[in-house]
Amino acid sequence: MPPLFAGARLRAALVTAALTATALVSAAGTTAPAAHAATTTTSTPTAAQVRAAKISSVMTWAAKQKGKPYQYGAAGPYRFDCSGLTMYVFKHALGKSLAHNAESQYRSVTHISRASLRPGDLVFAMSGGYAYHVGIYAGNGYMWHAPHSGTVVKKVKMYSATWRYGRIIH
Repeated sequence: MPPLFAGARLRAALVTAALTATALVSAAGTTAPAAHAATTTTSTPTAAQVRAAKISSVMTWAAKQKGKPYQYGAAGPYRFDCSGLTMYVFKHALGKSLAHNAESQYRSVTHISRASLRPGDLVFAMSGGYAYHVGIYAGNGYMWHAPHSGTVVKKVKMYSATWRYGRIIH
């Protein structure tokens, strides 16, 4: 099967798995026949369920890159720079194409406030109105990123910088 279709099949499987898990959790307090009915009923997933599955996929793909070395201009699968990491993760997790440049990625996303920030959003370090670094917000003040030469992809507490935020997963 061509890689394009394999990625779509993986995303569909992730959404299905997330919805099945949600159904099982919600049915846990019911009788066995009701639990069975809850897991076999076909229903359209809510926007929140689809969004949660997409966020989970992005977080899984970001975590898979942990420990891979930084290399300027690299976009995976064995080495990354900051925008190469975000480009690779969103392509594999959601089939979403991003430019290989932090500023270009900043210009292509919906800008959001810090108060609206949620896992899966992009975090941009800014200087003079220009995005020079990008990472993926992981929640609780942490982000996944490929920092600089001599380091590896890692999840870190967001350090002090002039941050801007962008959303891809709506």
